[in-house]
Amino acid sequence: MRLMVTSQAPAAHVDPDLARLRAAVTGRVLGPADPDYDEHRLLWNRMIDRRPAAIVVVADAEDARQALGFAVERGLPISIRGGGHNVSGSALADGGIVIDHRARRAVTVDPATSTVVVEPGALLGDVDAATAPHDLAVPIGINTTTGLAGLVLGGGIGWLMRRHGLTSDHLIGADVVLADGTLVQAAEDADADLLWALRGGGGNFGIVTRFVFRAVRQDRELIAGLTAFPLEQGEEVLRRYRDWTAGLPRSITAIAALRSLLPVQPVASELHGRQVVVVGFCATDNDDGAAAAAGVAGLGQALFSSVGRKPFVKHQTAFDVTVPPGLDYYWKSHFLTGLPDAAIDRLVELHRQRPTDWSYSILPQLGGAIADIPETATAYANREAPLAVNVNGIAADPADRERIVAWTRLVFDEMAPFSTGGVYVNFMGDEGDARVRAAYGPAYERLAALKARYDPDNVFRTNQNIRPGA
Repeated sequence: MRLMVTSQAPAAHVDPDLARLRAAVTGRVLGPADPDYDEHRLLWNRMIDRRPAAIVVVADAEDARQALGFAVERGLPISIRGGGHNVSGSALADGGIVIDHRARRAVTVDPATSTVVVEPGALLGDVDAATAPHDLAVPIGINTTTGLAGLVLGGGIGWLMRRHGLTSDHLIGADVVLADGTLVQAAEDADADLLWALRGGGGNFGIVTRFVFRAVRQDRELIAGLTAFPLEQGEEVLRRYRDWTAGLPRSITAIAALRSLLPVQPVASELHGRQVVVVGFCATDNDDGAAAAAGVAGLGQALFSSVGRKPFVKHQTAFDVTVPPGLDYYWKSHFLTGLPDAAIDRLVELHRQRPTDWSYSILPQLGGAIADIPETATAYANREAPLAVNVNGIAADPADRERIVAWTRLVFDEMAPFSTGGVYVNFMGDEGDARVRAAYGPAYERLAALKARYDPDNVFRTNQNIRPGA
């Protein structure tokens, strides 16, 4: 994985003033000479430093189609930017055309049909804010600053997943600009193959300009929260966590994290810098939630707890302050077969050696409704995995960049013996074809065949790329 991608590539193949493209679109076109170009090319991950030939801040689907045609005509690489929470940097095509949806964040809810229409620049927080007043939710991820488009196209794991499944499992329709510029609709009764591919297959098949979801009923308040235990108790807490989660009903989703408490978090100042194991959970059933709260309290001697009855949208923000934009992020991940003692012991020891206070790992509990769906029913694979580990090396100071990369790779390598061999595609960096195949498992060959149908020239390749196949 590259530490930083830089380029001085000039936009040699693009009209010097981009006049033709500007005339063709309603939105903005930013080139390297524009004063706010550098601001618009920033991603959440500071390690990514790429210089597109142009950034097209689209106003509608037709703008996306025009920008695509402009790039294809000139043989320029293309990338699609949604919310921009993009650790791998694939949202920025170096020397190419970025189709930027961030101005398109509208979310429309139809309470009568429980359908939610979302524009491709929306953040998870936008979706929560629109659905909660109707006692509805789209099962989405755990950071409200994440872009919805990338999340759903890769699957989408979050606090409601064990009860309701992945975000992609609730995708029932999409408007898509294909590589040849055609605008099509994907749904169960209209191009079901394309909808199948969009449910986890990433941005390989076109530019999604509108998403349609089937929402679930969700009380505005539920029992949820985070509890922190000192890392000195880490081995014991994680053993108890493993045993506790094995018996949980699917109404409970739990996530453990090994990290430090930060000054940005709402904890007492004397706890800042303390290394901890954080256990979070979210309950969609109040009786089960009360039992889960008691179960968490029995995992160890807590330093603090935020567990209680609260608005779901508030719990959704619990991790937001720990992943702000503008830091260096380096991720690696596995799906795990389980959490044996040997894995726990090594994981705790490695986190005692973490390179920065910001760095952490999370252990989301999977299963439940995720595993109910057959492995090949959607493009998302590895549904039987009970657990994942996502290792996050994070540096506030760029001088720590090499250290966070080395540590993340070490933890990843040490956890490999406990891996299923698969990986969640949204937790991947630039890791090569073999890892892409590992992410898609038995779905890969069908995805490659569909890629050959919808994008035979691999126009959409700035992503976790599925190459056109037979």
